[in-house]
Amino acid sequence: MAAESFNILLATDSYKITHYKQYPPNVTKVYSYFECRRRNEAHFSEVVFFGLQYLLKKYLAGPVVTEEKIHEAKVFYQQHFRQAVFDEEGWRKILEKYDGRLPIRIKAVPEGKVIPRGNVLFTVENTDPDFFWLTNYIEVSQTITALKLLFDFILQTMLVQMWYPITVATISREFKKILAKHLKATSGSLEGLDFKLHDFGYRGVSSQESAALGGAAHLVNFCSTDTVAGVLMAQRYYGCPMAGFSIPAAEHSTIISWGRQREKEAFESLLDQFPTGSVSVVSDSYDIFNACKHIWGAKLKEKVMERGEDSALVIRPDSGDPAETVIEVIKILEECFGSSVNSVGYKLLPSNLRIIQGDGIDLSSVKEILQKLKDESWSAENVLFGCGSALLQKINRDTLNCAFKCSYVESNGKGMDVYKQPVTDPSKRSKRGRLSLRRNSDGFIETVERGAGKPEEDMLVTVFENGSILQDYVLEEIRKNARLREEEDQVCYQHNRDDLQAGECHQKHIMNGVH
Repeated sequence: MAAESFNILLATDSYKITHYKQYPPNVTKVYSYFECRRRNEAHFSEVVFFGLQYLLKKYLAGPVVTEEKIHEAKVFYQQHFRQAVFDEEGWRKILEKYDGRLPIRIKAVPEGKVIPRGNVLFTVENTDPDFFWLTNYIEVSQTITALKLLFDFILQTMLVQMWYPITVATISREFKKILAKHLKATSGSLEGLDFKLHDFGYRGVSSQESAALGGAAHLVNFCSTDTVAGVLMAQRYYGCPMAGFSIPAAEHSTIISWGRQREKEAFESLLDQFPTGSVSVVSDSYDIFNACKHIWGAKLKEKVMERGEDSALVIRPDSGDPAETVIEVIKILEECFGSSVNSVGYKLLPSNLRIIQGDGIDLSSVKEILQKLKDESWSAENVLFGCGSALLQKINRDTLNCAFKCSYVESNGKGMDVYKQPVTDPSKRSKRGRLSLRRNSDGFIETVERGAGKPEEDMLVTVFENGSILQDYVLEEIRKNARLREEEDQVCYQHNRDDLQAGECHQKHIMNGVH
């Protein structure tokens, strides 16, 4: 059910209120689509589709038009424009005919699916042509007013905001690709991949809703976060009881409040307060290298080594050049605590000692850090990463060139494919006609334009119709849809190994007369 206090009639750019006067008369159908345009210089070749279900459940499902909301919008726009431009009667027809439910259909890619840039991700159209069939011009004009306002309000503003969760989910998955590549190369396994990137972005976003949407989008790919709003959104809108996990961690205030001369006592207190389970300690309040060598690696070495593998000390540098600092820290820790070599020949710190780098982290710096570690024979198992603004905030609608365009209309009972084709920027050419998404005979995903697609091949699923949610995705299946190819291979390998072990166990029981 949509939020009762939210007024969809006010959820739009001001100028869209006047658009109903600008369209040709006798329009009876409007069909639009959303895509992340393909650009030659694009850094991301594919996108993760996520977040539509939240918007539908929170804002569009159920009766969203009421008499009170119509009145509120009428008063607001009269004051805002200083003239009567709001079509009160058009919205009232939606209230009377559909009990305030929106007469639209939305078809979309299943959430979590990874789709090449430049393809349709969802489409929107009105559902009841009879609603627009009227016998005289005045009634037709009034009904078109309702239609155009409806589409302008909902589609051109609210649904365009899908760019945000799609972009965060896509960037988060790009991090995962880099981490998976280096983890597999330097450890021979993807174990622990889901916890390699921790969401530090809560404090850096512009609102609670941004934190929720962005935080949940990150949880499509990882299980590690400090953004509580994202975990709660995954619970409430995607059926996941607990989507993300964290550990106790220090911040600078909890260290420097002890005073510079008592930094060792501050560190020791954290080990005592959290004797089991991992604990993260920011260690650069004064001198990260001194802290690693003389406090962690000398004065508190025995206490650190007493901790179990599942109770690791995670040291956090938080300043300086990220790659150089991590390399220097890991060398100091090796000097103090020693190291071993894993099955593929890369070095490991003791299992109860790890590093998390959360300062200056973006796609470029993660790649640089992991490459430098690899070059010096260190496994990616030794490090974790935290990412804040580069994950949730340093993005915009142009990061993936997200666009929402009309591609088909019907007027006087006749359909017409419509499009834009700016001579100054061919990349902004929009698609034509009714659209579908398919996997072609070569295995590539492609958009079929001009209504030429076959329904049985269409990957777009009807998720919303006439105010009702028709598909309810849970985070578990969304995560499965968004898996990396390497993860899928790992799952298949693990299943085969488990099946083999189960078979061997079953055979032993038979041989021993147990079965």
